[in-house]
Amino acid sequence: MASMIVIATTAVPDHVRGALTRWLVEPKAGVYVGTVSARVRDELWTAVAACIADGAAVCIHPADTEQGFQIHTAGERRRHVLDFDGLQLIALQPQQTPEPP
Repeated sequence: MASMIVIATTAVPDHVRGALTRWLVEPKAGVYVGTVSARVRDELWTAVAACIADGAAVCIHPADTEQGFQIHTAGERRRHVLDFDGLQLIALQPQQTPEPP
């Protein structure tokens, strides 16, 4: 059964953006939305995560969880997903301050 997904990207290579627009619409730069099967969703996410380079991406899709959705991330991000007994929460890493000379 097809379900809606949202993938948001930052600073990813152009070929990743092109691959995403084959299956999803891009209503805003770097944000992709669409309705695809679980198999297509998993294949898209595998391709995005493998080619992320210095960028970052997050995928949100419906799931049979208490929250009703699942979050996947790839790349270096300040926000990290933490799982507390099936409840996904976001933790912010503190910004690194440069050391004085």
